[in-house]
Parts: sequence; C-alpha cells; structure tokens
Amino acid sequence: MFTNNCFSVIVVWTIVGESMPTWKGKTMTQSALIVVDMLNDFIDEQGALYCGQGARDIIPFVSERLKRHRQQNHLVVFLQDAHAENDLEFEKFPKHCVAGTWGGRIIEELTPLPDEHVLPKTRYSGFYGTDLEDILAKAGSQEVEVVGVCTSICVMDTVGGLANRDYRTTVPAAGVADFDLEAHRFALQRMQRLYGAVIQ
Repeated sequence: MFTNNCFSVIVVWTIVGESMPTWKGKTMTQSALIVVDMLNDFIDEQGALYCGQGARDIIPFVSERLKRHRQQNHLVVFLQDAHAENDLEFEKFPKHCVAGTWGGRIIEELTPLPDEHVLPKTRYSGFYGTDLEDILAKAGSQEVEVVGVCTSICVMDTVGGLANRDYRTTVPAAGVADFDLEAHRFALQRMQRLYGAVIQ
C-alpha cells in the first residue's frame, strides 16, 4: 500500500488463472470500506446524540472515500446503530438511533446504493449480532478501511474485531470523529499500537 496524504492507493496483484470473488453479480477486489454510524442522531445538529461540528466536517472525506471504493468495485458495508425503545444502553447515553426512526437513518449525503450492505447493530462492535464476518469472508476481503463515528466507541470496537480476525485495517484520521476530542486521540493511538491499524 502506498499512501499520499489522506488517500490510499491499493495495488492488488491478480494471479493469472485465478478468478476474483463475486458478490451480487459484481467482481470484488480484496479491499472493503466499512462506514460506521453516519446517522442523523450523530451527524445532524438536531440529532439526539450530536457528535459536534467535527462529525459534520468528515462528511466530504467519507463521501470521497465512498466514491473511490465504489469506482473500484470494493465491498462497501454500512453499520447502523438500531436500538430498541428500552435498550439498556440508554442508561449510559441519551436515547438515540431507535430502529425505524429518523435519528437512526444514514445521512442523505451518504445514501447507500441498492446493492450495498446496511447492517443494523445493537452494540458497539459491528461484528456483534451481525453478518459482517460472513460478508467480509464471502467477498474475499483482506484489507479494510474504516470511517465514521464515534472514534473511541463503535469505530474502535469494530477495528478491534477486524484485528481479532487478522484483517489489515486502515483508519484515516480525516474520516473519523468523536464528541470527545481526548478520547478520539486516545482511540487513534490505541488502534495503531494495540490493533496494528494504519492511521493515516
């Protein structure tokens, strides 16, 4: 992998005679993009758990990364907080991202395409109670880029799940945000030092 500022260029070597995996009729490469919780309640100023201007500031970067991954037919997965009305998580955080509500919807600027995966989740990690592991495996993914919010919560826990499954992971600092700047910085360091993620 060669890096240039915030963007990464991924070179994939294909062995002659070996076919690349396909998913929903498209030939996939070995790379994937996971977009974590870019939802109204976190990103919109009227959201129940608004993460601040820093969260809005990453929208153009995330949109650009989404465009580039789509152009290369990479696997794209959206993770979507989707809580029950009485989720015990609301004892720790204000009520947010209740399944089926405006607050739990992906922001309009990043609307998924019809053939892209949107995985509702009820816990911090994108692997808990979802099909993420199977989706990555079926697509033949080996390198995963993670963007979204919050850096110190759902992003970090999902990156930990990727590390536990031996995926090469990149987290661009310009593509993640948190309502707690100190926790954001700590999480970037922890993901790099403990999980081996490349922080760009």
